[in-house]
Amino acid sequence: MLAHELVLPHLLRARADAAPDGDCIQDVEGPRLSPGEVVDGFLRRAGMLRALGVQAGDTVIDFLPNKLESYLSWLGVAWLRAIEVPVNTAYRGAMLQYLIENSGARVAIVSEVFLDRLAEVSAKLDPGIVVVVPDATRPLPELAQRVLDGRELLAAAEPASDLDGPAYHDVSSMIYTSGTTGPSKGVPVTWASLYEIMGILPDDIVPEGFSYYSIYSGFHIAGKAAFYASQVLGRRLVFREVFSVTRYWDDVREFRCSFGGLVASMASLLMAQPERPDDADNPMIGVIMAPLIPDLDAFQRRFGVKVCSAFGMTEIAYVFRTGWDLPNDTSCGRLRTGPPGYQVKVVNELDEDVGPGNVGELIVRTEDPWIITSGYFGMPEKSAEAWRNGWFHTGDGFRYDTDGCFYFVDRIKDAIRRRGENISSFEVESLVNEYPDVLESAAIGVPSEHGEDEVKVIVVPREGAEIDPRRMLDFLAPRMPRFMLPRYVEVASDLPKTEATHRTRKHALRDSALNERTWDREQGRYLS
Repeated sequence: MLAHELVLPHLLRARADAAPDGDCIQDVEGPRLSPGEVVDGFLRRAGMLRALGVQAGDTVIDFLPNKLESYLSWLGVAWLRAIEVPVNTAYRGAMLQYLIENSGARVAIVSEVFLDRLAEVSAKLDPGIVVVVPDATRPLPELAQRVLDGRELLAAAEPASDLDGPAYHDVSSMIYTSGTTGPSKGVPVTWASLYEIMGILPDDIVPEGFSYYSIYSGFHIAGKAAFYASQVLGRRLVFREVFSVTRYWDDVREFRCSFGGLVASMASLLMAQPERPDDADNPMIGVIMAPLIPDLDAFQRRFGVKVCSAFGMTEIAYVFRTGWDLPNDTSCGRLRTGPPGYQVKVVNELDEDVGPGNVGELIVRTEDPWIITSGYFGMPEKSAEAWRNGWFHTGDGFRYDTDGCFYFVDRIKDAIRRRGENISSFEVESLVNEYPDVLESAAIGVPSEHGEDEVKVIVVPREGAEIDPRRMLDFLAPRMPRFMLPRYVEVASDLPKTEATHRTRKHALRDSALNERTWDREQGRYLS
């Protein structure tokens, strides 16, 4: 059981009591906040939300850029024991509408920069939702919902310092993760689960006087975990709103950052930059990279860093870790030992262990409670499907060797991962099928030269129609997040289907993913 004083809001209050003016969090393009300022900020936001009627168990939308406000708003919601629902800042249209409706939130905290996106779907949303704009600088728009100036509300709010705050089993945030055969699912992540991400980190990663560097957003579990980890370590979190390949190492040097995280595509882009004589002249001790890039040794030599890796999911925290002693350049590590007592199997469709060297589905459970999500929000059937025979089914294909190393092989589910983003093939297909000339479509992941996947759609035109990939992307660009926009388009006369269920045989499409019929928007110099 996670100790009460290690639950993040309580940990921050202890830091504020001990050193109210110390270092806590720094935006590289904005201000820094001390522990005292962070605590005062989230207690006032909790008071503001309480005045609006938010109670324990309520859901609250956070549609905010990756700035200091997103951290304060998150913690303010959590202090009420309510549930923050962060929105991916690329969402718009049907996906934004779905998330707001599915979450059941009655209050939405929306940055001024995203009010135009909200306006696009406002008429379709519940008019009873209250919209709070924390950074309003101009007259507020007229929407179907009531829109309030967050600055005025905050100025009038009393800090909610009389409350007890959250317990370890309370939900820290509800993160929406990629759907497989349906829309994205809300994953309630407890404080105990969020804390467990600390278990994958090597020792002594941020010595005194150094900082923890993050380029992950607060709508991803990695962004929240980075802040949590920095506070457990008693160090400052330094973050940038979005990853910058040209500023990464300059940030590391300027703010004395000794540890950070990278997905493979980011590491690949850093390696693609022109070499500099001072590449290794930086304070970075090491990075956690998942998955690993093929030229890992060259990356470590060039930048003078160590690399560790791990595997986890929003639903289960992190199960495997390597430490600095990487077993090889493809394994995501060995099973973590000690609390919370992870147990894993690699199984066939009957949940029978397939044995070392064979590929099966990874299933997981823990000895300690409240680590693995108890289910998907408002989706009892999906929850029951994931939790079968007392194990959580990840939907990911794995194998393991006789040395106890585990290897991610492929996604059994039809999800695509591009540049750190999990993408639902169902959601891509739903939007592509809205294009008037498309009869049906299939979305698949194609291995990228930068690691992970690129999105490809195979489209079948309606009778008598012709599909121009450029015009189709013009249609899709304002309707879907940029990271979902397909790179590859193939026009086909039909899709291969199974005889029994008439489902698309995506493995057949993957087998010939890049063929002579495939249009590449990068080679076509398409700019949306």
